[in-house]
Amino acid sequence: MPLTEYAAPFARLALTNITREYPNFPAHLISSADEGLRPRTLHPAFYGAYDWHSAVHMHWLLVRLLRRHGGTPALPDTAPLVEALDRHLTPEHIATEAAYLLDRPSFERPYGWAWLLGLTAECRAYGGAAGARWTEALAPGAAAVDRLLAGWLPKATYPVRHGNHPNSAFALGVALDSGELTPGTDRAVRERLLAWFADDHDAPAHWEPSGQDFLSPALSEADAVRRVLAADRFPQWLDRFLPALRTGAPCPPLDVPVVSDHADPQIGHLLGLALSRAAALRSLAGALPDGPVRDRLTAAAEAQLAAGLPAVERGDFTTDHWLATFAVLALDPAE
Repeated sequence: MPLTEYAAPFARLALTNITREYPNFPAHLISSADEGLRPRTLHPAFYGAYDWHSAVHMHWLLVRLLRRHGGTPALPDTAPLVEALDRHLTPEHIATEAAYLLDRPSFERPYGWAWLLGLTAECRAYGGAAGARWTEALAPGAAAVDRLLAGWLPKATYPVRHGNHPNSAFALGVALDSGELTPGTDRAVRERLLAWFADDHDAPAHWEPSGQDFLSPALSEADAVRRVLAADRFPQWLDRFLPALRTGAPCPPLDVPVVSDHADPQIGHLLGLALSRAAALRSLAGALPDGPVRDRLTAAAEAQLAAGLPAVERGDFTTDHWLATFAVLALDPAE
């Protein structure tokens, strides 16, 4: 399923979201009656898309689509997209965002942090005058995240393994993929992932999914280990971690989740679970030699993607504000 046919509708969806201030769900601790609490005041760059992390990764989505298809028949009219990004990604706006992060070291840790790095990397890859402009503006935000990660990782004795935003494996994988970390922080991320996960085996995959997951704990962990373990050792690690893949036994993370109410904002997370599973399964399959396990993962990825894609554009902000990002992760894997 190529990204081409989705480029224009997903770009419209992203543009609508990043410029829509309300409804809004700010994760802001109010410390005084005098605080200005309008979303655009707190977050002049990332005020839209319902919550901060979704605003960040919907910006990422817009830049990814511009990079992949901007100026082609799939996405011919790029001017409104570039203009919106120029309005949001300014040095002044990102300075405010970076200061907010540094003043609140647990805000959006680590999910939103990782997406800010991913956005910076996508702008850098987009290149040209616009990409350079946005990358330069985002630099203080990326530096703030690097600093926050470096301070947090030594204290992160245990990973967060559940299938929601605080999941450690998913976020640190996105951070590594960005290439925006300083060498010391990159090394610390890799060391922490190995310390957390290198000895894991027999994942409790039969517990998946939980009722609000949009990430698979098992697949997110496996995909993170894929990034940091030597390529010749990873297939053996995966065999120990998910032995059902080799034996052919049932493996719930491969199954398409049942979504009983698409409009429920928590149950609706399961729509994203199908798409994030598809992305992880494709990446894991690509790290394995030809054979039955690789074939099984590839088939499961296609089934998950086919189930999740129809739900991306529903006209309901509960899913429209975030789901397209995960569709693109599944349709257009990182280089």
